[in-house]
Amino acid sequence: MSKADAYRLKRVAEVGSLLLRTVREERISKESLQDNYRHQWLVTTPLYNIGEQVYCLSRDFKALHPDVEWAGISGLRHRLVHDYEGTNWEIVSSIIMDDLPVFLGQVSDLLDETSETG
Repeated sequence: MSKADAYRLKRVAEVGSLLLRTVREERISKESLQDNYRHQWLVTTPLYNIGEQVYCLSRDFKALHPDVEWAGISGLRHRLVHDYEGTNWEIVSSIIMDDLPVFLGQVSDLLDETSETG
């Protein structure tokens, strides 16, 4: 893994962990994300950041790990930025509550592999 890819994965892990901590501390729920603009704004910036970091990972790295949903993650960022008014908050809340912890586990495993081999 290149240094740039390692840096981007670390940033994803950091921002993702902070996002999940914010969700807990602010008591953000699937329901509150439907119509609470403050909660929506609290989660979108970290999601933008995660999506941008994933988008900038090298093609080679992403190809080595096809089991990770790279395109969906960077695609979410694109949808949030370019079609904010059309955001389906039910989907976003499910991604944050259900999919993000799994994704961060995958990122953690990839970082662990890097530290073991590097």
